[in-house]
Amino acid sequence: MRTHKVLSRSVGVVLLVVGVIVFAAQFDLAEATVGQPAQDEFVPLDSVPPEDQLPAAPLLVAAYALLWIAVVGYLWSIWRRMVAVERDLSDLAGRTGES
Repeated sequence: MRTHKVLSRSVGVVLLVVGVIVFAAQFDLAEATVGQPAQDEFVPLDSVPPEDQLPAAPLLVAAYALLWIAVVGYLWSIWRRMVAVERDLSDLAGRTGES
């Protein structure tokens, strides 16, 4: 049960850090677009500075990181539960005299 508490706290801390990163990235993007006038016409991608070509990249990276952290945490949780079930089954087999 102690590992469950440590795992849940670790996942909570990771989610908090990812949330702060996502919030900071959104705040920076919103701050950068406040002083710019609205576009009236099409601007080719070649004439846009590299930092403005994909402004959602930090959010995309944070979303994928969060997804992979959740998947790895879920698989680790399943693995731990399967170890406990196998241990219980081996204890039960030992008590009943089966091998």
